[in-house]
Amino acid sequence: MLLELKSQLAAAGFVLLNSYRPGADVVDVAEELGETLTPWEGGLVQTLSPRAQGDPNTYSGNFGLGAFPFHTDLAHWRIPPRYLVLRCVTGYADVPTSLVDGNSLVEALSRSLLARAIFKPRRPRDGAYALLRLLENTADGRHLLRWDELFLQPASPVGGKANDLVREWLSDCQPISVALTQPDDTLIIDNWRMLHARSPVLAGREDRAIQRVYLRGLN
Repeated sequence: MLLELKSQLAAAGFVLLNSYRPGADVVDVAEELGETLTPWEGGLVQTLSPRAQGDPNTYSGNFGLGAFPFHTDLAHWRIPPRYLVLRCVTGYADVPTSLVDGNSLVEALSRSLLARAIFKPRRPRDGAYALLRLLENTADGRHLLRWDELFLQPASPVGGKANDLVREWLSDCQPISVALTQPDDTLIIDNWRMLHARSPVLAGREDRAIQRVYLRGLN
């Protein structure tokens, strides 16, 4: 099972498992798949629910029930989580998750440009602004693509150019739409490759609930 899942992830950048392990706890499912990561105290499992208003330093605070822009989760971290596991509690076909393959973005804009594009977090972390490249090589010979128009901002002329080009490319791309509709539908996303976004939340869909757990890697 895990070998097949790894193969599918490597090929497509994501895997959707319909009604996977019915009734199982999301932590048990995540630990079966890989090494879990707790991004902040008490944050091993995060339940994502639509909110019309929220803290200004969150997506809900900026976009409410509207569409979230494409992004890498925790893109402002030096090393963002490798994978995210999204498990459906209450889902709807008309509130899908949109995915864009970062490999297509890299091919369209060039590896060189993205690797030279320097960004920094919108707010300091641990009292400092880390300088981050949109594209970095990884120890296993692959690459880490990061993007977040809300929490990252250009910090160099090349970064400014890349910022414009990435936004333009994303506005014209054709995303993949994946809906979590049934309890225990489970979506695994390669967070170093795929950019993801949430579609607008329609009236009557405010009880949508998705559990999220980050993974450092797969077993």
